[in-house]
Amino acid sequence: MGWIAAIIVLASQRFRHLPTVRFHAFQGLYLFVAWLMNDQVLKWAFVPVSHLHLHDLVNLVLLAMSIFMMVKASHDEAYSLPLFGELAHRSVSEK
Repeated sequence: MGWIAAIIVLASQRFRHLPTVRFHAFQGLYLFVAWLMNDQVLKWAFVPVSHLHLHDLVNLVLLAMSIFMMVKASHDEAYSLPLFGELAHRSVSEK
């Protein structure tokens, strides 16, 4: 559901000139894309790590990252994740 809110924020004229809000929206969208890729690609890779499949492990990491980012956004902190943050900064700087 977060991706819907991110798209609404990015399409809204109200948030067009707020780079921090746009950064959070882009970073959330990139996390959603990573989740989609995990669900469509790694779901079929059977590489068991202890009793979890790689798909399940990546799902847990993405969930933890999403919760962490929601907490940071609620405190109005622009925390940049290693890969997703760079992409989000690049997307915000493009007009």
